[in-house]
This record gives sequence, structure tokens and C-alpha cells, in this order.
Amino acid sequence: MSDPPPLPAFPPRDPQGHKGTFGTVAVVGGCALAETRMIGAPTLSATAALRVGAGLARLVMPEPVLNAGLTLAPWTTGRAIPTDSRGEIIPHEAASVIDAVVKMCNCLAIGPGLGRGEGPRAATLRAIQQEDVPVVVDADALNALSEIPELTLDLHAAAVLTPHPGEFKRLCEGLGLKNNLGMDQSRTGAAEQLAQRLGCIVVLKGARTVVSNGQSSWESTYIDSCLAVGGTGDVLTGVIAGLIAQFVAPPPPFALPAGMAAKMPKPDGKPLTLFDAACLGVEVHAVAAQRWRASHANAAAGLLATELIDQLPGAVEQLRSR
Repeated sequence: MSDPPPLPAFPPRDPQGHKGTFGTVAVVGGCALAETRMIGAPTLSATAALRVGAGLARLVMPEPVLNAGLTLAPWTTGRAIPTDSRGEIIPHEAASVIDAVVKMCNCLAIGPGLGRGEGPRAATLRAIQQEDVPVVVDADALNALSEIPELTLDLHAAAVLTPHPGEFKRLCEGLGLKNNLGMDQSRTGAAEQLAQRLGCIVVLKGARTVVSNGQSSWESTYIDSCLAVGGTGDVLTGVIAGLIAQFVAPPPPFALPAGMAAKMPKPDGKPLTLFDAACLGVEVHAVAAQRWRASHANAAAGLLATELIDQLPGAVEQLRSR
């Protein structure tokens, strides 16, 4: 593998831009089942995307919980996914909603609080099959990936996968990959292996989060236990999606070999690659946590995901001014 690349410079913000200039993020998540109802996770992701500069965010949630999501995040818009009487997502309806949503966004994030079952699997499969916009795959969508028999070739979508070690293990098992993470396999080697296998970007979360595209890898220097709390992963998903929507060009209409794609000129105003955006997203997330600690007597615990979100604008400007 090549030497680790340097962290890319944070792109400037167009002072004459408008909300359309800065991209739209659609977040597919939430669960309406009575026994596993989840509402907050997708609102954290959508809000984080806006806090790092995305122009618009849309919640794509099961119909029975969409209004609650919009109440938690009134700065977003919404699109309902039809469900049955139990609140279970209807598989073919989920696929149709994904098809419609990708036409109106610059990045699709899927998985926060999505739950398990046929409906979430159908939504995830359609998300990774589309080739129109980049997709960030997290949480329950990663679990769905590990259960999809069709996952035998590279993902069609330009994708960023953000597993924690447990989700990573399930993905490797589903793909029949050797997984000795934490034993005789390094985190960097493990992330590279999965990225190569699926033709995607892998963000392997944890102390010193690793980002890999299968050819080169970047490792965060941050270790911070204050991030070990529910919701911070949903925030990271939104941060990465928000940066992609603003600064990453849409996938080309045809596949290019990796070497050739790296040499293609980047469109004006879209200076980052998918790998760049994932690395910067991890760095913004870590710097936001540091800023929270600095304002709380260097506390090692007690951070709430919403407080992390509040630190994102300052973290972005701190990195932009480096």
C-alpha cells in the first residue's frame, strides 16, 4: 500500500452561494415498530449535515414517525416511507422512495435508527444499487448489507461505509472475509481489505479511526473517550454526508479505472474526492469533541450528541483556517 496521504485542505465557502449551492443531504432512517421505535438518530445526522454547511437536509422516515422527526428537527423537510399496520417498512415502497429521493439530493445517508427486516434491507439494496449520488452507509444499513445475498460484487454506488468494530465483523462474516481485527490483523489492514472487496471507502470507527479506499489509508490521531456515547456515530454520518454534498462531484455516468479517475480534473467548486471528504469528516468530528472538552474542564465523559453538533461550525472554521 502507498504511504498515508496528508489530510486535505478544507475548501473555502463561496460567499455568494445560496442553499442550492451547498447541496442537499437526504437521510434515510428511523423505525416505527412499537418494540424498537427509533426517531432521534436520523435527526442527528440531518442536523449535523447542516451544521457543517450543507444547504438543505431531508428526513426520509417511516410515515408513522416522520412528523416526530420533523418536530425534533424543524429545519429539515421530510419524505414518508409507507409502512404496514405494524409500522414495518413495505419493501417495494421503500425502493420506490429511494429512487425518488436520489433525484433531489447530492448525497444520500442511510441507516441511522433504520431497524432490521425486509423493508430496511430493500431500502439499503436500492441505495447501493443506484449510481446517481454518493451514499453514506451506517448503522442498521450496514447490518442489512451483511444480510444481502446479492452483495457479491463491488457496490454500484459511490459509497462510504462507516462501521464500528461490531458492524465491521458482521460485514466481513457476510462476505466470507477473514476477520482477525484486534488479533493479528491491524485496523488499517482490515479497513483496506473491506474497501478493496467492495470497491468503496471504509471508515473503521474507534480509537484512531481509519479511512481507506483500498489503495491508501489515513488514520486519525485522536483518541477521545468522550465520544463513546450513543448518537455520536449518527453525527459523524451527517458530517461526512454534508461535506460530500458540498464538495464532492457526482459520480461519472460510466466507471473509470481507479488510476485514471484520480487524474481526472475536479469540477470547479467540487474540489474533494469521496476519500478526502471522509477523512475531513472524521477530523471535523474529532475537533468538535476536543472543543467540547475544552469548554467542560477537559471532561472525559458527559458529552451529548446534540452538544457535539453545536461544536461543528467552530470545528469547521478551525480546520479551514489552518
